[in-house]
Amino acid sequence: MPTFVARVQDARGSRRERLVADSIRDARATLRERGLFVQELKQDESVSLNFDLKELSTRFAKVTVKDKAVFSRQFAALVNAGVALVRGLGVLSEQCQNPKLKKALMGVSADVQQGISLSDSMRKYPECFDKLYTAMIQAGEVGGVLDEVLNRLSKLLEDIARLQNQIKSAMAYPVTVGVLAILIFFAMVRFLLPVFANIFNDLGVELPVFTQFMMGISYFVQDIKNVFLSIVVIAVAIFAFRQYYKTRVGRETVDRLLLKMPLFGDLIQKSSTARFCRTFGALTRSGVPILTCLEIVRDTAGNQIIANAVDEARREIQTGGMISIALQKEQVFPLMAIQMISIGEETGELDLMLTKVADFYEDEVEQAVKALTSIMEPIMIVFLGGMVGSILLAMYLPIFTVFDALG
Repeated sequence: MPTFVARVQDARGSRRERLVADSIRDARATLRERGLFVQELKQDESVSLNFDLKELSTRFAKVTVKDKAVFSRQFAALVNAGVALVRGLGVLSEQCQNPKLKKALMGVSADVQQGISLSDSMRKYPECFDKLYTAMIQAGEVGGVLDEVLNRLSKLLEDIARLQNQIKSAMAYPVTVGVLAILIFFAMVRFLLPVFANIFNDLGVELPVFTQFMMGISYFVQDIKNVFLSIVVIAVAIFAFRQYYKTRVGRETVDRLLLKMPLFGDLIQKSSTARFCRTFGALTRSGVPILTCLEIVRDTAGNQIIANAVDEARREIQTGGMISIALQKEQVFPLMAIQMISIGEETGELDLMLTKVADFYEDEVEQAVKALTSIMEPIMIVFLGGMVGSILLAMYLPIFTVFDALG
């Protein structure tokens, strides 16, 4: 529990008090029950050696898309059944398994009880409720259709989670095989190859060039300093890349290269198109203003090049242009998606057309993931076989030299 420091006053005068409470609201109530007039109350920011494991787990917990989808589905059911917001939030916070989301729901419940709107309260917890979520909640509050908006939110989040899982499943196999191949290669070079090298040295056999090269790698990895230095270099390179990616130029450069990558570039484009259309369609159907929709979609695009295209479309709309024309100028989205968006603008059914485009490209992503997996499997098998085969070749080449010498 957090510690609070208060300056209070009673009949004896003003003084400072320290107390432990779940929240600043509970701390204030406790002091009032003691008959103290609270002049100032704040959380103690001083460093303490007593670590609260519960607070630590809450700090490092991550609210996933699935967590938000489950909460939205359950909250929609309670609101639709006529349960008051405060009571519904209290029930859901008690049964919530994620500590960070649980703490946020308790804070939102307390704010709503004091008269703050649900969307404004959720904005205080951006790690749990992003701009997309709070904008749709605000639209539901204004339109009086909060339960309907929550259902759309849960459906949207479930679709996003399913799309993410498809992409992760495509990457799981090559990553797993790649890690295993590196570990096997390291173990054979570190422990197996030196045994055979010592045997050949005792026989006085001159090692072939390829075997000498592999032995050089073996000697390198046997020295702990070299291994540690390699790890440090890799860590520094990753840190430098991340710092570069945080810059706008770096993000644009890397994201542009990702879109042009063979196999993965097409998958990234289709998944980004599906996410853009699904999110944009859900926001417009919920009554969020179109400029706000484009701003939210831009911030949740996940690719800077696509975000730039969406931002250009937003500026085009401000000057009275059409979204489809602006998106076509950037040449980021597939032509079919742009044509369908154009038809939606002309017919006044943009949200319906966006949903259809999202459905189509989510199916395309699913097929692309299956195709990518089928291609990656033989590639990774050849990669694993090549690494192990190089070790075996390095061990067997000197044997042929021995046979030649005996002959």
